[in-house]
Amino acid sequence: MSELDAILGHVDANLPGSVEKLRQFLAFPSVSSQPDGKPGIIACADWLKSELGELCTDVRVIATAGHPLVMARMGSGSGPRVLFYGHYDVQPAEPLDAWDTPPFEADIRDEDGLQRIYARGASDSKSQVWSVVEAFRAWRKTVGDLPIDATLLFEGEEETGSPSLPDFIEAYRDELSCDVAFICDSDMWSATRPAITTRLKGLVHEKLTIHAPNGDLHSGHFGNVAVNPVRVLARVLAAIHDDEGRVTIDGFYEGVEAVPSTLRQQWQALDVEEALAGVSIAGGPDEGGLGTIELMWGRPGIDFNGLVAGNTGPGERSVLPGSATARLSFRLVGRQRPEQIRAAFRSFVEARLPAGCRAEFEGSGGTAAVSVNDASAYVAATAAALETEWNLPPLLKGTGGTIPLVELLTDRLGVDCIVTGFILADDAIHAPNERYDVERLRKGIRSWVRILAKLSGN
Repeated sequence: MSELDAILGHVDANLPGSVEKLRQFLAFPSVSSQPDGKPGIIACADWLKSELGELCTDVRVIATAGHPLVMARMGSGSGPRVLFYGHYDVQPAEPLDAWDTPPFEADIRDEDGLQRIYARGASDSKSQVWSVVEAFRAWRKTVGDLPIDATLLFEGEEETGSPSLPDFIEAYRDELSCDVAFICDSDMWSATRPAITTRLKGLVHEKLTIHAPNGDLHSGHFGNVAVNPVRVLARVLAAIHDDEGRVTIDGFYEGVEAVPSTLRQQWQALDVEEALAGVSIAGGPDEGGLGTIELMWGRPGIDFNGLVAGNTGPGERSVLPGSATARLSFRLVGRQRPEQIRAAFRSFVEARLPAGCRAEFEGSGGTAAVSVNDASAYVAATAAALETEWNLPPLLKGTGGTIPLVELLTDRLGVDCIVTGFILADDAIHAPNERYDVERLRKGIRSWVRILAKLSGN
């Protein structure tokens, strides 16, 4: 039996233990976006430190202005220097009554010939973190050490836009220096075909509140004469897109580059139904007939993520609200810059306010789009390892998602980033009844074992 076969055999034999550890990991309510999530974040970081202490050297929980990061080192000091990034924070679980089982008590069910794990973070992204850790464990238990020099970095603020990460990168740039970084937080093309993400969209979040000159009013007395901020907000939001879904904000498309014809042909050859994973796009925008894949991976967009105003309770209340609020997200491509997009949006809103109304904006920072070097030797090694495990060549693809660390490492440290993982589009990511399956956990661990072997030249 070869060394690699022995390590893979350990992965398979130890799978029940890997599942049990993942269940413990999922039990922590490590919600980064809510003030009451802090205890869960701290407990989860400490648990990770304890687990990594059995495998790695120099394991630390590092405080930031926000939530802590967990950093550890492992390896023989030979081979390439590799950074592995993941995040242990999760989205809020609300609405709780939409879950079939408690979101932080992992439930394993037999469904459609698979064992599925239901819990918040089961897919995004604790399973991804744990796949890497268990691959390291298999190497350590079987061989004694990794064939590379590895740094693990697990963040607690990814789901809130990684606000503390830029300062952390600057402060620890020498320790984070590496030859290649693996971002272990991405999806597969399908349940049977892996993928490497080479194009990521940028992201800007903005909160807009329209204030009327008055507070809440009786709608019967004043509805026909006083300004209604809900109507103002609706009018502003409706003006952002034309009838085909194109954004009408002046300057929004500056920096958007045309998709190369060869890449567009590759995208057009893909199975759109596989990309949609059962999601219906009936009635959705098409920007005048652009292909679905191009819209998902190659075009920028603006989405309305939430609206709050006036009476949102169960009973009748005849109110003319004093304010109305919307939350928006802007997905960027090419050379679009977050600060320019934010300024253009705010100017667009201000120009449409009627007399007496004012706009209040909340939002700062943002992440630019990133294109990964898909001709890298590390991409080739990763692709070869994934193909061996999954018996299909991985698709080099884009995504509508954003991972702030990719831009930070690419721009600030000049590091090639490889973005891969084993999430599926129908894992109910960020939704009630989030799930993952045990077989993907097994093959994910085995995939990382094979990637480690390829990185060492085996």
